[in-house]
Amino acid sequence: MKEIEYKFLVDRVIWEKAEKPTPELIVQGYISKSEDSTVRVRIKGERGYLTIKGKTTGITRTEFEYEIPVSDAEAMIDLFTEKHIRKHRYEVMVDGKVWEVDEFHGKLEGLILAELEVESEDETFTKPNWVTQDVSTDPNYYNAVLIDQC
Repeated sequence: MKEIEYKFLVDRVIWEKAEKPTPELIVQGYISKSEDSTVRVRIKGERGYLTIKGKTTGITRTEFEYEIPVSDAEAMIDLFTEKHIRKHRYEVMVDGKVWEVDEFHGKLEGLILAELEVESEDETFTKPNWVTQDVSTDPNYYNAVLIDQC
C-alpha cells in the first residue's frame, strides 16, 4: 500500500483560535528504524497499531498498518522501544479532506504538525489558514527522527 502524505507546520496562534474536535492521545515508539524502513508501534486512544513504512521518495512511501490488541501495543512499547512520542491528534475536516493535526508533548512541546494524505502527488487541496510551511520532504519532521529528541 502506498502512503502519499503532505506535512506542514502549524501557526500556534491561529490554531488555538480554530474550531476543532476533541483530540485523541497517541503514544508511539519505534521497534526498528533505518534509512530504508521503520517499524512503529502506536497506541491511539483505546487501539493499538503496528506499522511498517518503507523509504520515502518525495512524499510517497510504502506503508503497511495492522490493528493489534492494545495490550500487545503496550507490551511492545515497554519491551522494545527506548523513547516515546506523546501527542494529541485532532482530525479536522477541510473541504472533504481529513487533516491530522498533532500537538506534541514532552521535549517536543510547542511543535504542531498537520498532515494530509492524498491520492496522488499532483492532487490539489485547500490549505486551512493555520497551515504554514510545507515540510513534507524535510526528514527532520519525520516522527522517526523527532523521537531522537525525546
